[in-house]
Amino acid sequence: MRDRTKPLVFLEAGRVEYQAAWDWQRRLADERVAGGSDTVLLLEHPDTYTAGRRTRPEDLPTDGTPVVEVDRGGRITWHGPGQLVGYPVIGLSSPMDVVGYVRLLEEALITVCDDMGLSTGRIDGRSGVWLAAEAGRPERKIAAIGVRIARGVTTHGFALNCDPDLRAFDRIVPCGIADAGVTSLSAETGRHVGIAELLPVVRARLTDMLDGRLAVTERAVARDEPGAVGATLPGGVSWALDPALAGR
Repeated sequence: MRDRTKPLVFLEAGRVEYQAAWDWQRRLADERVAGGSDTVLLLEHPDTYTAGRRTRPEDLPTDGTPVVEVDRGGRITWHGPGQLVGYPVIGLSSPMDVVGYVRLLEEALITVCDDMGLSTGRIDGRSGVWLAAEAGRPERKIAAIGVRIARGVTTHGFALNCDPDLRAFDRIVPCGIADAGVTSLSAETGRHVGIAELLPVVRARLTDMLDGRLAVTERAVARDEPGAVGATLPGGVSWALDPALAGR
């Protein structure tokens, strides 16, 4: 998917303010357009809410908490300590629509969860990586994705919950989805899973994806009830991801 004659550089940056990371992405994108290397930023943010292009007023915090408006697709989400954020700034070697790119990012994160002993998958019509509903618990998102492709270069990316304080999501409607939950690797595995443990796994799987060694597989989250939220129904939700996610 990328021009493999260009170096692929991973930068593990620790904790970075959201605005600083956003500015960093834009500089890297300009450099990539000018012929520079492909770069993946791996970091975490202090507590921050960000709103993509599709955010609605009812998604926002009810207590007036500040929100950063950004040029990615998707709706509102939270970033903060214990969440691994990845920003691939990659020059695509051939035209790729945003849905195809999102599917590949999902696949990389699904394989990361596999490596951690956790079975995850996709839900039709909803981006990100999910766990199935079980024992009175709703479907739960463990990784969010919101991207932008401009001038053939990707920016923004994914947020994988390792061991964050999940109460931060209580003040918003995460990604505009009111009928599902949010979870983390630590909550699902029953042990502490920190960012330091995940970094080498994520690097390996992203490298496989970006160098074309990872194919999209059918990994749909199991659903017991026909007509469950997000299932494909006549006149209802379809598989197609909203094109607005492109942010183009």
